[in-house]
Amino acid sequence: MAWDFSTEPEFQEQLDWVEEFCRTEVEPLDLVFPGAAYSRDPRAKALADPLRQQVKDKGLWALFLDRDLGGPGFGQLKLALINEILGRYRTAPVIFGTAAPDTGNMEMLAAYGTAEQKEKWLQPLIRQEMFSAYSMTEPQGGSDPTQFVTRATRDGDEWVINGEKWFTSAGARADIIFVMCVNGMYVVPRDTPGVEIQPYPQLHNHIRYDNVRVPLGNLLGPEDGARVLAQRRLGGGRIHHAMRTVAQVKLAFDMMCERALSRTSHGKTISDHQMVQEAIADSYAEINMLRLLVLWTAWTIDNSSTQASRTQIATCKYTCAKVLRDVSYRALHIMGSLGTTNLTPLQQMWAGAPTMAIADGVDEVHKVTVARNVLKGYEPHPGLWPTEYYPAKREEARKKYAGLLESDPFLAKWADRAADMGH
Repeated sequence: MAWDFSTEPEFQEQLDWVEEFCRTEVEPLDLVFPGAAYSRDPRAKALADPLRQQVKDKGLWALFLDRDLGGPGFGQLKLALINEILGRYRTAPVIFGTAAPDTGNMEMLAAYGTAEQKEKWLQPLIRQEMFSAYSMTEPQGGSDPTQFVTRATRDGDEWVINGEKWFTSAGARADIIFVMCVNGMYVVPRDTPGVEIQPYPQLHNHIRYDNVRVPLGNLLGPEDGARVLAQRRLGGGRIHHAMRTVAQVKLAFDMMCERALSRTSHGKTISDHQMVQEAIADSYAEINMLRLLVLWTAWTIDNSSTQASRTQIATCKYTCAKVLRDVSYRALHIMGSLGTTNLTPLQQMWAGAPTMAIADGVDEVHKVTVARNVLKGYEPHPGLWPTEYYPAKREEARKKYAGLLESDPFLAKWADRAADMGH
């Protein structure tokens, strides 16, 4: 039996390099030139591309992909440990080739794409020569696929897509959009006529598809297979969100503790106030519980599959949203008025917590999934009394000692007294 919470020295050296690189290279770039990592402008690329090359030279590019697809083949557990660092920095994931929504879309292409589709879209995505978006949620149906109405109709050698999608994150800057229709998953170039990106929301785009025509070869996977592909994509995306959330709450915690030791209130350092101590203690426990849950889930995926780990992934999804909400709120309060501004990361974390609880499926749906899957391992108790009903268990246990109770009056009285007292 293996039970080990340590990291091998060779990989720890890589983690140390990632931490220093993000702190000394990635964060300064993002602070001075925000968005440069995503920009197509040659001047911005001249700033970001050398950083990408350093990552590639270290063998850390596209961390989530297997070796045969151009990644290091680390697996989910090592990816989780690295994401605990990357998640602290806004554009570190894109500098390392692991940014959402591209990661999930690449996983779909890798699993279901034809050789032609992989050459046309997967390889450019891996090289970040293009960016992608995922178009699933609909205004009237939310994330419930049984309520979706967007459909692709075959017309000769083309598919014609009509429908409306809501909250297509990064859709406006994407080169290709993966559109989930009721009868399949389709890859749509953003500049295709009929792709109408609405002016708001600005980041999570509202898109109308009005007679959008794409070639037959733009169907990804089998016709009517969109839900299977979506589960493959969203499972990976959810655990990656949870990994990066661990980084976010650890950052909030660091800020909380630093501030608690730096300010005074009512004549003493605020870290000496019991309510502040309670906030720190609760946050410490919740962060480490989330971290261990995420690492255990990542380990399970590595040793089975995303599908086999579905219950754990769903648990990570709603737990990370709750911990992000609670820890960022405590940190914001300990920071004081400064925490309510955009001058630290805390306001953005706190504002992002509700989104985390809705993105990739609302928390309530995942809780239902977890409860149903957990209950499959149980059965109703027979008869009137539950399994742990003491009188029934004691009566059954007495049968084990029946001979002893008959032969020894002292032990018999002891057992009878215990039964009378309800022990």
